[in-house]
Amino acid sequence: MKPAWSIHPDEWKPILAEKGLRPFRADQILQSLYRDYITSWDDATTLPKDFRETLKQEFPITKADLLTVSESSDGTKKLLVGFSDGNSVETVLIPATGRFTQCISTQVGCAMGCAFCASGSLGIVRSLTADEIVAQYMLARKYGEITNIVVMGMGEPFANYDEMMRALKLINAGRGPNLGARHITISTCGVVPGFERLASEGIQFELSVSLHAANNTLRDQLMPVNRKWPIEELIEACANYTIKTKRIITFEYTMIKGVNDSRADAERLAGIVKKVPMAKVNLIPLSPVEHRPDFKTPEESTMLMFLDILMKAKIQTMLRRSRGKDANAACGQLRLRNIKK
Repeated sequence: MKPAWSIHPDEWKPILAEKGLRPFRADQILQSLYRDYITSWDDATTLPKDFRETLKQEFPITKADLLTVSESSDGTKKLLVGFSDGNSVETVLIPATGRFTQCISTQVGCAMGCAFCASGSLGIVRSLTADEIVAQYMLARKYGEITNIVVMGMGEPFANYDEMMRALKLINAGRGPNLGARHITISTCGVVPGFERLASEGIQFELSVSLHAANNTLRDQLMPVNRKWPIEELIEACANYTIKTKRIITFEYTMIKGVNDSRADAERLAGIVKKVPMAKVNLIPLSPVEHRPDFKTPEESTMLMFLDILMKAKIQTMLRRSRGKDANAACGQLRLRNIKK
């Protein structure tokens, strides 16, 4: 038995042949899954009923239930998705002019323990399988055509590399959902071995790195992963990645009032980023989380000062605006509140 949403489109014919089933049915299966977007084999009415029963037994469609939807006044939607074992993850839908972005999770909880992240406040439960990652995408499509995916939800993608990559290759596949590789971004907190693995894939997925501090002392406190792979080692891996792939890396920097938002922090960050041949910076105002009431969002003037320093250092920088605050859209908050209930 193999979940349908874990099978790459190119694998269907060989798998059917191996099981003594008619390989020509593969095209009908792909039509049903990725053009009709069925969520049950009963809905694949172009297939004979007896074949549908076989598919149910051999290639089940992963059950994913929509437990809660939290909607923001800015149009952002956070979906809490439940699986058959009782665990749940979050996926967020962010509308913008000309694009509809989905933020996807790769794990239930997170082991990385970043200080300002609700996802890791309860630790890691388990990693998701490829079909469960794809299930988030399939469930979200009822809200509109997804134009971009960011693997920036619950969990560390490089800590679940194989299942995450299988899911993304399926979503990217031409005979599958056919979402372009450059419209898929993987975000890591700095698990260094993942950089070389991703570079060797030869796929043009985008890569972003959560930095959030410009010196090891502070980053050790905010992001425990830094104790294993400190900034110097991380930046070297980033530089090597851009040299090998000729692709730009985006550094994500969440700004926390009085913690990492000083002029000196901005200048140190500029010095670090310049060591990577192809890089840009996203500045993100903190979305406050319940378990860290001491962490606040900086004033607008502080964020603009920070932005000005980086731009004067000739670093491509964007100051992002927080989306979905009133929908608990910061990673992990909706699941945390659901567990507390």
